[in-house]
Amino acid sequence: MASTQGTSHIPSLASPTQRMHLIRVDSVHRWMEDLRYMTEVECMCILQSKPISVDEDAQSELIINPEHTVRDNLQTLLKRAFIISTELTKMFQKLEKNRWQRVHSTAVRANCHVRSLVNEYNSFTRNSPAEIQKYEKALLEKCMELTIITERCIHTEDEYFLMSMKDSIHEILTSVGESFSHMIDMALANEIQVLVRQIELSDNMYTIGTAISSLLSLTQEGARLCTIIAKEGAVVALFKICRQDCFSCLCAHALRTLASICCVEEGISQLEKVDGILCLADILTDETNPEEMRAEAAAVVAQITSPHYTFTQHLGSFLENMEDIVTALIKLCQHASSGEVFLLASAALANITFFDTMACEILLQLSAVRILFEACRDRKRVDTPYSKDQVVTVFANMSVLDHCASEVIQESGIECLLEMLFEKPSTSNPAEVAACERVQQKAAVTLARLSRDPVVAHTATKLNCIPRLIELCRSPAERSNSDSVLVACLAALRRLAAGCPESIDDSDFQQLIKPRLVDSFLLCSNMEESFV
Repeated sequence: MASTQGTSHIPSLASPTQRMHLIRVDSVHRWMEDLRYMTEVECMCILQSKPISVDEDAQSELIINPEHTVRDNLQTLLKRAFIISTELTKMFQKLEKNRWQRVHSTAVRANCHVRSLVNEYNSFTRNSPAEIQKYEKALLEKCMELTIITERCIHTEDEYFLMSMKDSIHEILTSVGESFSHMIDMALANEIQVLVRQIELSDNMYTIGTAISSLLSLTQEGARLCTIIAKEGAVVALFKICRQDCFSCLCAHALRTLASICCVEEGISQLEKVDGILCLADILTDETNPEEMRAEAAAVVAQITSPHYTFTQHLGSFLENMEDIVTALIKLCQHASSGEVFLLASAALANITFFDTMACEILLQLSAVRILFEACRDRKRVDTPYSKDQVVTVFANMSVLDHCASEVIQESGIECLLEMLFEKPSTSNPAEVAACERVQQKAAVTLARLSRDPVVAHTATKLNCIPRLIELCRSPAERSNSDSVLVACLAALRRLAAGCPESIDDSDFQQLIKPRLVDSFLLCSNMEESFV
């Protein structure tokens, strides 16, 4: 039988406004921004240590404004770090191909960018920590050594000398990469500490909100930065905000940031240490809290219970609070005022059903089958294939319970599952296409599991589920060429055929039911188009 593949996919957990907002920047303005980081190598070599003017006012215009915010400082570091990383990668590639002229020119560019990075960082930190200064010095020395040694290589054609130098350059380049990585991590951590201290020590709403926004922006830069943010105490500081009534207006914002930080193991570990799950349970179960706040808490729950993360399986405190959390989430699904809120709450439920099978028992007792099928018929709540993916994930996992079948029949759920088998993307967006594939696959899985019950099998046959399953098997276009949908449909078809063999035509039986599953799969996966 096909499985649900242990996945519950949700889009980025940002605020509704952020998800809808498209950044529009004037092209000339963007070019001016980028130009600052793309300097002419020859000019930089000459000018990196020489003043242009003795006029203090004129000279100050050439230096980064010390009043720049911490967010600006961090963005500057990240942009320059990206450029340097790109140059180092290019150098490794050129070195492997023995393109010595390119190796040298790239080394010169990298050297200039590193010097610019160090100067920029020192201009807005005033007094950088001694540990960072140590790495700065080592990095500058290594970069200069790299420039000198690569220059020697372009003035000789001695193959033996070049090959001997290749190992030395590779060693220096590796050392440069390590020193650069350490320096950047410490510099970023130093700036992040400033933001965390603002959240912890300030009583000004604007200051705290701005610091939280800066952290949220930084989490979008990737897992490495999220790990640094978590290590510097951001999770602790953000939960302090969530626990204080005087900062209730910032709670949703803080939770949104926590959801982003908790995409990494360090974030979830810090959440566990500060009893973050208990705090989330308190927020979710208090129905006097604004819906937005509870939805963002649901987003954090969805993140920390994601089946994609192996390290989430050790959240002992989650099991202690699971019943309260599941109860609050199904209520949030039932009364959600928008598709956005429903998506976050249902995504959390879907992930929890993977996290622990007891959750399915709890959901069954809470009439979740009725609530979720009602939601599927409400376009205000379930308005995208992403939401349907969450709902059908819950159904697929609940369908292993014996009592689930009667609930589905009572709520006319087979009709809803049949509709999901017809789910098609409205655009060519790869994410939407993939979501529709998951909806079809999990709907078929749910049908296969529920059809253990003869009443379900009879109802599904009566509603013409079999012709649709056959169409999905025979027509690759109907399933967007998805193999997982094909396997699930073959499994469902065989389960229904076992209960109602008279409903299958002989040709379909000979090709889709009688052979081994793998043979039917190979037959259908090689079909160009339906010939039913």
